[in-house]
Amino acid sequence: MTRLNIKDDAQRIFDALALGGIAIIPNDAGYAMMGGSAEAIRRIFVAKGRGEHKRNAMMCSMEMQRELHVLDARCQDMIEIITQDYNLTLGAVAAFRPEHPMLAKLDPVTLAASTGKGTLGMLLNAGKLFDEVCRLSREAGLPIFGSSANLTGTGPRFRVEDIPQELIDIADVVIDYGLRKYHTYQRSATILRFGNGNVEAVRIGSCYELICDVLKRHFDVELPADPGRAANASGHLEEFAFRTA
Repeated sequence: MTRLNIKDDAQRIFDALALGGIAIIPNDAGYAMMGGSAEAIRRIFVAKGRGEHKRNAMMCSMEMQRELHVLDARCQDMIEIITQDYNLTLGAVAAFRPEHPMLAKLDPVTLAASTGKGTLGMLLNAGKLFDEVCRLSREAGLPIFGSSANLTGTGPRFRVEDIPQELIDIADVVIDYGLRKYHTYQRSATILRFGNGNVEAVRIGSCYELICDVLKRHFDVELPADPGRAANASGHLEEFAFRTA
């Protein structure tokens, strides 16, 4: 048995993406399919049966998140405390800077598939391999987008052997790190939307109860109670109100 070689695995992933390929990548909240080109992202959409209304998430380091998102200090602090102080994985949605060199080079189709209503979603703090790929992405100026390695509507995958074969078949690189950290939730990452000092839940996912506790104690913000996996999976809870006590 050998130890994980995170730097080499990250380089393999990045090299494939830089050549227009597709990578299946482990992160703490499950396995994801990622692409670094318009054609790769299109192939992922088709293979997953992903609707045009769906949006990709961007792999992002904290450095890149700070550069791309347009946020007031209170909202930025919320993201930093959740991901850095408490070391939790988070999907963060906020207004963004389209003129940033990382995004300005994107073709209109890719930009439209990865943004919505003037906001950009980013997956943050999702593990050591994730962070290393994000570092390579930032240094090379290559934005990486994708979504869960599943067929649309079928839930996240926490082991490579549970990923549908038709998705494995189109991947140029598959990195298998075994059962993922937050598998007990049987959910993807929690997604929150930030702006104007406020936060609202877009998707209740892994670590939601921990994130709620952080926001309540540090910012006196109360997010909605978790209604359970069945309700969330049904799509009835796509968006939520928020209350600041």
